[in-house]
Amino acid sequence: MSPQTEQQGVTLAEDAASLPHTNAATSKLSPARPLSPEQNALLKEVLSFCSDHLDDQSALLVIEGAAGTGKSVVLNAIFNAIQTRARSRNPADPLSGTRNALLVNHPEMLKLYRNIAADMPALKKADFERPTTFINRLHKSDGRADIVLVDEAHLLLTRPDRYNHFKQQNHLEEILELARVVIIVFDPLQVLKFKSHWSTTMLDKFRKGRPTKTLHLTTQFRVGSGPAVRHWLDALAEGQILPCPHDPKFDLRIYDDCAQLYQDLQARNREVGLCRLLSTYDYPYRLDGEDHFIKEGRFRLRWDRSKPEEKLPWAERPDTIEEVGSVYTIQGFDLNYAGVILGPSLSYDAATDSIRVDPSRYEDSAAFQGRDGIAAPEKAKERVILNALNVLLTRGMNGLYLYAHDPALRKRLLNSRIDIQND
Repeated sequence: MSPQTEQQGVTLAEDAASLPHTNAATSKLSPARPLSPEQNALLKEVLSFCSDHLDDQSALLVIEGAAGTGKSVVLNAIFNAIQTRARSRNPADPLSGTRNALLVNHPEMLKLYRNIAADMPALKKADFERPTTFINRLHKSDGRADIVLVDEAHLLLTRPDRYNHFKQQNHLEEILELARVVIIVFDPLQVLKFKSHWSTTMLDKFRKGRPTKTLHLTTQFRVGSGPAVRHWLDALAEGQILPCPHDPKFDLRIYDDCAQLYQDLQARNREVGLCRLLSTYDYPYRLDGEDHFIKEGRFRLRWDRSKPEEKLPWAERPDTIEEVGSVYTIQGFDLNYAGVILGPSLSYDAATDSIRVDPSRYEDSAAFQGRDGIAAPEKAKERVILNALNVLLTRGMNGLYLYAHDPALRKRLLNSRIDIQND
């Protein structure tokens, strides 16, 4: 990055830090935030399910919904309601005195939940844990929980992971043995690794032989566009290139120059804050303490850097306008505007007029470790890459700026916009 860009980045960081508090994820995910009628109805159903099944050995409630339907918002509201009643000391309330936890296998989301807990009387930071920590703690103490909520359940492990100290076979299986009621939010289109290779069919196995219920969230809260743009994004995340619609409520841009995309995104960040650049995991990155850069023509910017000691999650740190985020740092978070680089694993197939997925160009080799038991692993690799693309494309609430590494794909995307505008 040039000295001029670096100097500009400092100004952007300072400006973003002074922007309104409404950009804060703690405000958006706070249990004090009003819920929609759909979310309120779901909350009531979940609380009723908990009361009805506390005497069972293992009940499972699944909340399904696509990215941006407010799954984490409603889950945190549910947990706050449960913990308020659990700590009420009301002998007439079946939830009073219950021992409960909210688990999430995502370090950035865990930071966010604990930050929110600091301002909520009924919540404590210790109420929130990683799944492996919770499982190992209860096995060690021979304890049992009453109600356990799991956010981003599609990130739960489906095989042992010694690196993360998980020795059993499946996170969900262990959690169901350690809690009377388990509530999970699940989206199979956000599975990103073989070691958490979930599918709806696999989840169905855990529904058998126990009280179970499935609820759905359908209203889109993140992507603030009309249905035509959302349909275009859904299709693109499946490799299809449709005519690109115009929507005055959503700023959708396709770029031939990645440096220009970044400049425009910086300008947006100065105006409204919470604008970040993201990329598919197609550029080398190692956890070696060194900076690693994404380069596209005259554009050059480093990958996101791991900072576990930081209180704020990556999406909210002002300095991260000077980095390129990955699916792992942005999953679960909203942005006002998202810039997305489609890297070398995604190219244009003229014969099918669609996106070709090449797993050999995908730099996240850890995503494909542990292929035992996975049918058609090559197809599964393509599915993981498309799932990651789906996550990236659905981050921006007000706009999305796109750039493709492959010249043919870049030209095809640009033409999809031109064709519809000329009609």
